[in-house]
Amino acid sequence: MMTLERATFIQAAEVWVPDPAGEYLVRAEGSCGAHDAFAGLSGEHGFARGEGLPGRAWSEARPIVLTDLADPRFFRAEAARGAGLVAAVALPVFCGAALRGVLVLFRGEGAGAVEVWHAQAGPDSVMTLDTGSYGPAEAFREISERTTFERGKGLPGGVWGARAPMLMRDLSSGSGFLRAESAARAGLSTGLGIPAPSPAAGDFVVTLLSARETPIARRFEIWDVKPGRGGQKGSATLADGLCDVEGPLWTRERRIEAWQGPVGRALATGTPVAEASPAALPAGTRYAGVVALPIHQHGEVTRVVAWFY
Repeated sequence: MMTLERATFIQAAEVWVPDPAGEYLVRAEGSCGAHDAFAGLSGEHGFARGEGLPGRAWSEARPIVLTDLADPRFFRAEAARGAGLVAAVALPVFCGAALRGVLVLFRGEGAGAVEVWHAQAGPDSVMTLDTGSYGPAEAFREISERTTFERGKGLPGGVWGARAPMLMRDLSSGSGFLRAESAARAGLSTGLGIPAPSPAAGDFVVTLLSARETPIARRFEIWDVKPGRGGQKGSATLADGLCDVEGPLWTRERRIEAWQGPVGRALATGTPVAEASPAALPAGTRYAGVVALPIHQHGEVTRVVAWFY
């Protein structure tokens, strides 16, 4: 079995879900790699609505980036510093108005970017940068703060217009990526855009921008979901993907049933999955963890985005 040694930009992931009474968020699972002490502390705490990063994402019904984990609002600041984790993003997953879970991703040092884009409701609205974490790419951050996207334009606008996840390769080539020149200088190579449906006002898109030296992940997958019949759970077909080992994945026919591996579990439950050392390993490669994020529309899971790191 092949092991990939290169460090990734995203180094830990947690899933928080409402308790049975709907009063607190409790940690359901996580993949924290070598950060055992941080993972242990994470499991000792729950969050009320508005409390901590997961509780804020729940209360505000929108993705939130915490650009500095030394922020006093982050109660695990000392543990994060010891683990080399410097920033985090919380993505609440809603089915209509019901919260299914909050996925929290933690990034380490190095090149890469995590962005949240927002558009107010209205026919003439555009997407603007809400907040982001850019590591050393200060110049790219400054360009991003001055950039707006119409519906269907660029990675954030494309995701917004299609209401579907998008994988964009070779960001520096300029093919559809409006910040190509700045991306090239920052060493950014691959972009994953994710819609973040929310009962809050307006539309949100989360973009994960990967660098060659510290990639967001080593494998990206986008799955289209086919609804089941007669009350049965649906199945998912691989629509797009990119892998360090296998290369392009969009030419490969692959199907997953509900409950089959982390993608099938996200499909079946409608809740994000963060699994350490996943048992279902693509291409026989050893990964530290996998995240599978379901995208809900009209009360159903329509797509699942997965990345292995």
